[in-house]
Amino acid sequence: MTALDRRTLLQVFLAAGAARLVGGAAPAAAQAKGLSFGPAEAFSYDWLKQHARELAARPYEPPPRPDPAIVEQIDYDAHGKLRFRKDFALYREGSYPISFQHVGRFFPKTVRMHAVDGDTAREVLYDPTLFTVTADHVAAGLGEQPSAFAGFWVHEPPSAGDLDKVEPWATFLGASYFRGVGELGQVGLSARGIALAPGAPGPEEFPDFTEYWFVPAEGPDDPVTVYALLHGPSVAGAYRFLLRRTSGVVMDIEANVHPRRTLERLGLAPLTSMFWYSETAKPTMVDWRPEVHDSDGLAIWTGSGERIWRPLNNPPRVSFSSFLDDNPRGFGLSQRDRLFDHYQDGVRYHLRPSAWVEPLGDWGKGVVQLVEIPTDDEIHDNICAMWIPDAPHGAGSHIQIAYRLHWLADEPYPGELARCVATRLGNGGQPGQPRPQGVRKFMVEFLGGPLKDLPMGVLPEPVLTASRGEFSYIFTEAVPNDVPGHWRAQFDLTVEGDQPVDLRCFLRNGDQVLSETWLYQYHPQSTV
Repeated sequence: MTALDRRTLLQVFLAAGAARLVGGAAPAAAQAKGLSFGPAEAFSYDWLKQHARELAARPYEPPPRPDPAIVEQIDYDAHGKLRFRKDFALYREGSYPISFQHVGRFFPKTVRMHAVDGDTAREVLYDPTLFTVTADHVAAGLGEQPSAFAGFWVHEPPSAGDLDKVEPWATFLGASYFRGVGELGQVGLSARGIALAPGAPGPEEFPDFTEYWFVPAEGPDDPVTVYALLHGPSVAGAYRFLLRRTSGVVMDIEANVHPRRTLERLGLAPLTSMFWYSETAKPTMVDWRPEVHDSDGLAIWTGSGERIWRPLNNPPRVSFSSFLDDNPRGFGLSQRDRLFDHYQDGVRYHLRPSAWVEPLGDWGKGVVQLVEIPTDDEIHDNICAMWIPDAPHGAGSHIQIAYRLHWLADEPYPGELARCVATRLGNGGQPGQPRPQGVRKFMVEFLGGPLKDLPMGVLPEPVLTASRGEFSYIFTEAVPNDVPGHWRAQFDLTVEGDQPVDLRCFLRNGDQVLSETWLYQYHPQSTV
């Protein structure tokens, strides 16, 4: 079929305005003009879990790809012109319509889509007329098979306005990546279904969500249910997502993972973000903006109840930080700095969402691992935070995990202690005196909590530890900005060599803990 044939066919569909069906009528809730559906097939979550288990026992077969030579030419700009025609959205008149995304250079593999109706499902069939494929667009050279669907968007109700003008609130596109909009109306960092040894030497394996099954929300307060099949050379899995639109987005996720081989670092509930630089350390004149990042720290609420804040780094080499825990209460990548003046950027980094992983059920022992990868620009995701369970990860094993993923402005369960709001570095020593070599000054700011109620004249005590080096010039002082409960701890660190130093600090007054625990990995060679 030529491109001209497709354009003529599109005009026919627009005039007819009727669903085209293959193998019978469409599911009642899924009817939409322009969509075609395959024959009904039995479907259940139990079947999907068994299917994933059976796939893991067989040799891996990659998903089909539409013509790679054509898809490679669908770059960022060309893909932006391939807009799904929202009048054809699945569940167009329901609470939350679903539209589909086209393959392109950065997501070249076919992803199959299915509409569930009771105990059966029908595949939503790809047709180029569902997209704005003009006669001169490179995608016009693609056929109808294999499918050129690559992902999907979940939209606001039709009452919110034109689907082309209102941003979607959940997106699934590329490998096992997905995102939710935060309560400040922005997207930013991403989540993944799985992470396999990110940051390790050699190419990273990115398993794909190869098929999705949709169950519509019954009402605006009900979840959109999405089932997903994960498949890659080393693993297969069955996932269930319950997507809820709240002030932000909340997702209840269950993952069933079946390795094909032994996995040394199986990352579950992984979050991926970008951190170039912040107020902590910025190379001279690298960019005109004061800060550039989607997230500025890793927050952890440990199983024992300790609150941890770990500011992010752009390290000189790939860095791994592991935090041992038993049944953690939660962790997440946060954007705490909400002042526009700290970014000065029209892309609104100050409104980026924070993502919080809340374990459901017994997670047992494992580690929250933070991976930081060097970057020289904002176009790269260089941060990953994930849970690595202390459990068998060999061929034939089954790892099941459930969690609630919150896309909000802040942590959903903030603690009562003072929070770290800034980390600043400078040359060590005292002002007006010769500055000693090899000494770094740290200013760690805390705000709120019990610090607001300190009696007049009482100075909070900084409690410091370091994996190596010596502290000096240690004191605390109220930040002179007339903000109640805003204090900073100051100290110098003398250290030799360029190996990382792990630092720890919190504030107390006698036996009373006043602040969360600040952890930081200092890289001498990157800041001296």
